[in-house]
Formats: sequence, structure tokens, C-alpha cells
Amino acid sequence: MPATVILGAQWGDEGKGKITDLLSEHADVVVRYQGGNNAGHTIVVGDDKFALSLIPSGVLYPTVTPVIGNGCVVDPKVLLEEMATLRRRGIDPSRVLVSGNAHVIMPYHRKLDAVIERFLGDSMIGTTKRGIGPAYMDKYSRFGIRMQDLFDPKIFRKKLEVAVKDKNKQLMKVYNQLPVDVDAVFTEYEDYAEQLADHITDTSLVVWEAVRDGKNVLFEGAQGTLLDIDHGTYPFVTSSNPTAGGAPVGSGIGPKDIDRVMGVVKAYISRVGTGPFPTELNDEIGDRLIEIGGEYGTVTGRRRRCGWLDSVALRYAVRVNGMTEIALTKLDVLSHFDTIKVATAYRYGDERFTEMPRQQRVLYECTPEYEELPGWGDDITEAKSFDDLPANAQRYIEYIEGLAGVPISTVSVGPARSATLHR
Repeated sequence: MPATVILGAQWGDEGKGKITDLLSEHADVVVRYQGGNNAGHTIVVGDDKFALSLIPSGVLYPTVTPVIGNGCVVDPKVLLEEMATLRRRGIDPSRVLVSGNAHVIMPYHRKLDAVIERFLGDSMIGTTKRGIGPAYMDKYSRFGIRMQDLFDPKIFRKKLEVAVKDKNKQLMKVYNQLPVDVDAVFTEYEDYAEQLADHITDTSLVVWEAVRDGKNVLFEGAQGTLLDIDHGTYPFVTSSNPTAGGAPVGSGIGPKDIDRVMGVVKAYISRVGTGPFPTELNDEIGDRLIEIGGEYGTVTGRRRRCGWLDSVALRYAVRVNGMTEIALTKLDVLSHFDTIKVATAYRYGDERFTEMPRQQRVLYECTPEYEELPGWGDDITEAKSFDDLPANAQRYIEYIEGLAGVPISTVSVGPARSATLHR
């Protein structure tokens, strides 16, 4: 590999879990570098299905060291529950390492996340209400509590008292909510610290040593490019940087150590929550994409919005991530359509955009320009090579490859792990 970033090229839900799992089989270290338990991925191994929201998918392999990097925010309760679930299913989570610099999601973060979203009304962002945004807010206001703080009771208590005093003012006076009990939170998180003591370490050093020693290191992003706090469709974004630039920052290594960036692209496109979506299909075709593709969130179960592939957004993702290749997923879903469309540009008034417009208003009000391609109609889930695919499926792959400007090295033709072609 030896140091590879794998990330979503759209609004998340591209099928990163399966592709990450395939790469993890040959990795020594798999690093989750941003986000929290607001994004998940589903991995199908034989008849087993694993839904993970925080622990990297490399945990399924006994030779892999799974790392939760400093760029993540961690809910200790969720982390322990996920470990317990894996343990019950015969997977050993003792190898999971968590950065001492990762920030902690506290009960007041979850309460504020829920109540703020409710008060936004029609302007709500569509947060999962798991406290991720408020935790990142505290991090950047230098008000946060880090994993390492949990192991120093004096420091933890002092930071907690200051934080709870401030948050309770907001909860009670602004949102008319019950206050958080500082003693109860302190006791609860002391117990979490005891259970997680063996997992907390300087993961930056662990990852750097692996890269130095020539081991295969995989950096796994959550969400997707268009949800990046800086490069996504702001404000309908996540609170961190899932783009490739977030990988070195969120793991503690230098950018020169990364030599491969794989973007995962669904053969159509979807997004969860609110925000602009130029190619969204609010019709029977959109409904069919949702039902055939099983487009419901791994973590939340929310119904995803679906539409045709957007090559304007795809080229943007290739550019801002410096992608070296693409993994195309869910191609089998398109087998059910006689014709397939791909957006090649946006029309807004007298203007035509082939690159991402600088004003978000365009994304809301533009009309996509489509190229229509013939479907193939055949079941492709048993295909073992590119040559096994119907001619029109091959043309679709090559067409997307040409629009993106980077090679499509991997194609998923079904949910099974084995239903993957390598070119």
C-alpha cells in the first residue's frame, strides 16, 4: 500500500466499509482519523454483517492494529458498547488503540446537540444528535476534555466543573432544560477511564513507527468529501475534515508519508439530511434507487435521498483530495434501469458550470445537464472480471473514469465481499 487514504467522494454512504475491509486485509494498521459515532459502515463477511460506527473495520483481522486517531471525538460509552458487541461475536477488540489527544463527547454535548437542532426549526442541519458538533466546538474553543484527561482525576474534575457550569447556563437559561449533574458525570467517566486504560496511548507515535518501518497503513475517513467542514456544502456538513488533508492532521504524521488516495464513489449518489442536492430524484426512479440500493443509514436508519451520479461534484472531489484512483460501488443497483443518466454540468440562468460553483445558491437552483447512457439489464453480481461485465456496464465504468480523470481500479458489483472486481 504502504500508506493509503480511503475516503468517500460524495456525501458519505458510498460503501466505504466494504472497500476499507478489502484493503484492511492487507494492512498492518488501520487509522480512523476524524469524526465520531455519527457515521458508520456496514461490512458483509460471509453470512455475517458488521455495523461499526467508531472502531475501524480493520478490527476484523487479528493481524491489524485498529487506531482511533487524535482527530476523532470519542463517546466512551459507545466505544465500550461497540467493543462488547464485537467480543460477543468472536472478534477480539483488545488491539484497539485510542489517541490520548482525542476529545471526549460528554453528556452535555449530546443534550445540546439535540436541543439546538430542535430550536433551529426549518434551518436545522440534520445532525444525528450524538454530540459530535458540540464536542468539536469545545475542542476549537480550547474548552474540551481529552481522553488523557480522564486519567488525571484532579485535572478532569477541574475541567469538568468549568465546562458543566457553562453548559448548564445554556441548557437552563436558553433552552429551558434540566442541568447536568457534575458528580454523576465524573463518576460515570471515571468508570469509563478504568475500562479503557489499556487502550489509550500516543497513537501518533504508533502510526509514525509503522510508516517508518514500511508497514501497510490505511487511513479511513468517515462521512464524505461534500460533508467536509471546509470543502463541503456548508453549513450542511460535518464538524471535521474527512478529505485527504484531514488524514495527516487527524493521525499525527506528515503529509509526505501518504502516497495513495482512493476515493469511493457510488455508481449513483445519495445524501442524508438537509442541504443542496442538484441531481436528487423526487420521483419513482429515486424511490427505486432507495429501495433497490437499501439506502438507509447504518447508524441512524434514516432514509437517504438519491439521484443520478454527479460528475461536477466528482471532479471536485478528485481535485480537493488529490485522488490517485477510484473504487466504484453499487454498480449492480443500476442493472435494474433501462437507461442511466450522469450529470455533466449545471445550468443556472445564462451560466453553465462544469466545475463546482463558488456560490451555494447555484447548487440549490441549478438544472443539471445530463448525458443518458443505455443500461445493461443483466445481473452482474457473479461477474469475476471486467470482461465478464455486459458491454454497456463496461462503457459506463469507462465513461465515469473519463469524466473523473483518474482510473477506476476497483468495482463493486454486489454486497458480498467476493463481488468485487479489480482492474
